[in-house]
Amino acid sequence: MQLQKLTFRGAAGASLAARLDLPDDGQPRAYALFAHCFTCNKNYKAIAGISHALARTGIAVLRFDFTGLGESQGDFADTNFSSNVEDLVAAADFLRDEYEAPRLLIGHSLGGAAVLQGAARIPSSTAVVTLAAPSDPSYLVRSLGRATETIEARGEAEVTIGGQAFKIKKQFLDDLEQVHMQATIHSLNRALLVLHSPADQVVDIESAARIFQAARYPKSFISLDGADHLLSERGDAEYAASLIAAWVQKYL
Repeated sequence: MQLQKLTFRGAAGASLAARLDLPDDGQPRAYALFAHCFTCNKNYKAIAGISHALARTGIAVLRFDFTGLGESQGDFADTNFSSNVEDLVAAADFLRDEYEAPRLLIGHSLGGAAVLQGAARIPSSTAVVTLAAPSDPSYLVRSLGRATETIEARGEAEVTIGGQAFKIKKQFLDDLEQVHMQATIHSLNRALLVLHSPADQVVDIESAARIFQAARYPKSFISLDGADHLLSERGDAEYAASLIAAWVQKYL
């Protein structure tokens, strides 16, 4: 496997950091685009592990940090779900212009909702994979708990996620409330693979059921039994990668 460090311009003009995992021979049979989870980054071990595994099967994978996260420039407090989707489309445009347009879109958690929302704007995509994705990104409003009261009252609040502090503004919450995923999923018009664990304590398995029910065929659902939300066990990430690699053959 070969690894290239890249940068490209995000939708708001910030320089976004990316990694491109390539097959050893440097001749991919297809390109994929990977969107990471909320407040995560491209180097999270499950994302890197899945990308490496797919590269070994001949699929090149571009993974990148959304604006204000990881090694990317910009202020996270000024971003929202819609800006994430815009960054995703910018990443697809970068791949198209510099390498080859992506045919496979993969998203983890909120990144899964982003690829569902952005697929229609990436015409080259033929297949979409969601990992532990919410059926409605507004679940984040609920997960923030009482911090939402502070945000509503003061316009912003600092919240701790995964041991890191992030400033979230009211515009972030307002944006989430404007997203309507069910119609988007129903009109996806791409092959869809939904991967989710019944043991997920962050986004429950019912989200996977709602995504699957809203989507038209071709669609598949596979349970990641015993995995946690972040696929933190190496074996779970490897299993997910093997499922994606086998499933996507038909759609590439």
